[in-house]
Amino acid sequence: MKVTIIQTKLFWEDRDKNLEHFNSLIDKINEPTDLIVLPEMFTTGFSMNPEKIAEQHLSTSYNWLLKKAKEKNTIITGSIATKEDGNFFNRLHWVEPNGNSSFYDKRHLFRMAKEDEKYTAGKEKIIKTFGDWKIMPLVCYDLRFPVWSRNFKNHKATYDVLIYVANWPEVRNYPWKQLLIARAIENQCYVIGVNRIGKDGNDFNHSGDSMVINPRGEIISKTKANEESIETISLDKTYLEEFRKLFPVALDSDDFELK
Repeated sequence: MKVTIIQTKLFWEDRDKNLEHFNSLIDKINEPTDLIVLPEMFTTGFSMNPEKIAEQHLSTSYNWLLKKAKEKNTIITGSIATKEDGNFFNRLHWVEPNGNSSFYDKRHLFRMAKEDEKYTAGKEKIIKTFGDWKIMPLVCYDLRFPVWSRNFKNHKATYDVLIYVANWPEVRNYPWKQLLIARAIENQCYVIGVNRIGKDGNDFNHSGDSMVINPRGEIISKTKANEESIETISLDKTYLEEFRKLFPVALDSDDFELK
């Protein structure tokens, strides 16, 4: 499976400018790819003004995702500030080129920015299928909570690729990088972390540090911090399966129930 990660700046609370920007970036992808991953709240930045920026569910930015997925014949994922039934959600969309789509609402809301006061937490994970791959997308602060991303059930893997889309500030880039590696090692999976660069409307700088990590915890991407980048990386399912057989830690994993 080929995955393309896009690390770039975002225009603060300016949906139209961001969509125009991502149009130009996605149009630069000249090689075939199966999945394009965009940052968290890629149309606005990580804004706590949902009354101003949130879109109705399945409206403008979602329709743009549908269009780009069809144009590039690829899956596209990223999160959007969304309004539905009187509530606001940090909602990740998973959009396929045939028009099928799913969404995941960020479960762990970043209370230090008062996200938990502005947005409603999600309750359900999604695991998507592409060929013989199983993929679970999550959002930013979810990274700090390993129970939510726990892979093994009854000592069998439930997914092969774990995705985090983020607006993770540079001041905390060390835990971002370490936790992404930890999630790959403990879950014996590929991990994709896509973060923005540049300053946001609150004057927080973001270094990006987007990366793709293999199940051994090794970084296999080349994207550099603080640089705009479009990178396509190949993931090897045979390599993943052989490593799980060679080092079957899942057989000794603890059973538990998430409540």
